[in-house]
Amino acid sequence: MYIYNVIIYIVLKKIEIFNDPIYGFVYIKNPLIYKIIEHPYFQRLRRITQTGLSYLVYPGAHHTRFQHAIGCVFLMQKAIETLRLKEIEINNEEEEALSIAILLHDIGHGPFSHTLENSFVNSVEHEDISLQFMHRLNNEFEGKLSLAIQIFKNEYHKKFFYQLISSQLDVDRLDYLKRDSFYTGVAEGSINAERLITMLNVKNDALVIEEKGIYSVEKFIVARRLMYWMVYLHKTSLAAEYVLIKAIQRAKELIENGVSLSMNSALQYFLSNKITQHNFNNEALINFSNLDDYDILSALKSWSNHSDIILSSLSKSIINRRLPKIEMQNQKFSDTYFDKKFNKTAQLLSIDKNDLHYFVFKGNVQNKAYEHKEKGIQILMKNDGVVDIVLTSDELNLQSFTNSVTKYFICYPK
Repeated sequence: MYIYNVIIYIVLKKIEIFNDPIYGFVYIKNPLIYKIIEHPYFQRLRRITQTGLSYLVYPGAHHTRFQHAIGCVFLMQKAIETLRLKEIEINNEEEEALSIAILLHDIGHGPFSHTLENSFVNSVEHEDISLQFMHRLNNEFEGKLSLAIQIFKNEYHKKFFYQLISSQLDVDRLDYLKRDSFYTGVAEGSINAERLITMLNVKNDALVIEEKGIYSVEKFIVARRLMYWMVYLHKTSLAAEYVLIKAIQRAKELIENGVSLSMNSALQYFLSNKITQHNFNNEALINFSNLDDYDILSALKSWSNHSDIILSSLSKSIINRRLPKIEMQNQKFSDTYFDKKFNKTAQLLSIDKNDLHYFVFKGNVQNKAYEHKEKGIQILMKNDGVVDIVLTSDELNLQSFTNSVTKYFICYPK
């Protein structure tokens, strides 16, 4: 009888359900939110991988930005419910706006998420593109996203709303750490998102974690650090990402020289035009909305057989997972060592030395698990005082996690 009543309730209220492998059933009760989810702009996120090319290292990491966004809505609903139980006033209109803002926070991601963020649009962050999508959707939905946009831009008078969207301990991070850990199988990144949300509170219009949640916050910071080194900055993933970036660079170079390449119109638009924040207009946004992982992979498959040996080699490297050798260490590689690899590659490959940068390159990556100088995670103590987590931890030296760790890498053909 209970199940029957639940089914009748869902049918009458037109509640939509997503079965999420992390949280179970995610209920979408708001008709506007479901209409946004059904919109082609949002459905495109089904075709954008959450962790770029990490699936070349972790075979299970094929999850998408769509799944992440739905998970964020679920956690936002839990956060709102928790804060209301603690007598923090959040009305129905604000609840809707918070859910929409977190739902659309990543809608501006391009193919393979962060990997190609600056390959198609120069000096424009995905958050800026997300905002443009939100404005366009706001026009389509007759201004019903205005409050969500206000919160997303941190212009709403309740400042802790923005912290739920973007901060050192926001809903976004809670979901992606738990989700990415699950799909990659990297258990070290797993966090207790439910407990962290249960410990949420608000003090002086700022989001805080109650004192009994200190250890959960410590685990969160450690998990984030480990996930960066083990997944997001894994050296093999890094090599694959740079190869993909260089394949796009080579394609642009060939197009500039009048060489014909097979690809769809959206990808052609961005490879044939230099798009920046100054000319990212409505035409650019429409083309961006038609660009996803599938377009890149389709192009790479086609380019694998192109007569240009550089483009074909780079494309095959991704398609067939024939990735270059990558070395990573804590110190910079000497110019002598780089020149040695450069000259050896020059002997192996019959290409112009001016083009060897496509195959031999170096760089660095940085990992900073916690930034306490800029609105860090605040702990609400039992005496009603508020202290940064770094100053309250008695088990870990969290101060060390505020230091930026740099590692240097060099890539070259095996």
